[in-house]
Amino acid sequence: MKQSGGVEASIKLVRAGMVYRTASGPVEALRDISLDVERGEFVSLVGPSGCGKSTLLRIIAGLRPATAGAIRVDGMQVMRPISNVGMVFQAPVLLKWRTVLDNVLLPAELAGRSPAGYRQRALDLLRLVGLGDFAGKRPHELSGGMQQRASICRALLLDPPLLLMDEPFGALDAMTRDDMNLELLRIWGEGRAPGGQRKTILFVTHSIPEAVILSDRVVVMSQRPGTIAAVEAIDLPRPRTVETRASEDFGRLSLAIYRALDRGKARASQAGIAEARQPGGGIRAQS
Repeated sequence: MKQSGGVEASIKLVRAGMVYRTASGPVEALRDISLDVERGEFVSLVGPSGCGKSTLLRIIAGLRPATAGAIRVDGMQVMRPISNVGMVFQAPVLLKWRTVLDNVLLPAELAGRSPAGYRQRALDLLRLVGLGDFAGKRPHELSGGMQQRASICRALLLDPPLLLMDEPFGALDAMTRDDMNLELLRIWGEGRAPGGQRKTILFVTHSIPEAVILSDRVVVMSQRPGTIAAVEAIDLPRPRTVETRASEDFGRLSLAIYRALDRGKARASQAGIAEARQPGGGIRAQS
């Protein structure tokens, strides 16, 4: 699928699959994943634990090779780790002996660039997320939400067009998580025209309300081996606010995703039984 004007999607997956080889036999994590994510789009992945959501992010980033299919980012086949991506994980993973500012500057050092040339950008990012007064602090002096804001600044330092976020707010309390959702939308550039300065974001979460409040589309994955069970367009107006969560449409979309998850579980269960009944079937891969 192409964007209007013939521009290729930011992320293009064509029948991507992943099988892990283990001492006890093969484990199929992902099967036949085909998906386009357009430039400037915010797409969330939801699904049961172990369905391959995190594996899919690592494949897109080039941190792990797929065992089937094709993966393209900005028109280029992904064969190795790519440089034009920022990654944010559930744990902030800040270096405790470095200041917040020096943690944010780390990607410049790792890329062989002068941190001094990125100092002002790092300070601007910290101010953007409300951490301007904490640049000289150590991570232990920050709350969990503040540490996660610093990790997002670190991912944004080199201005990557693509952000891959693996449950970045999963360890936060509910109120802080809600605040971070709205903060992320502000950083992403909600309110700007699609295709302008917005980044492309692929966001993994176990929270359906979080996926609905953030996303343009929600991709629902089945139980392992992970397949795409459904794709739900989120037609809520932007910018989204606290009041959005109380709307009838928000409830309607959340319910549709819950039901898609249930259908995905049922299909995966039926497929696993059918495969196990075949001679030499995939009982081990389904365990």
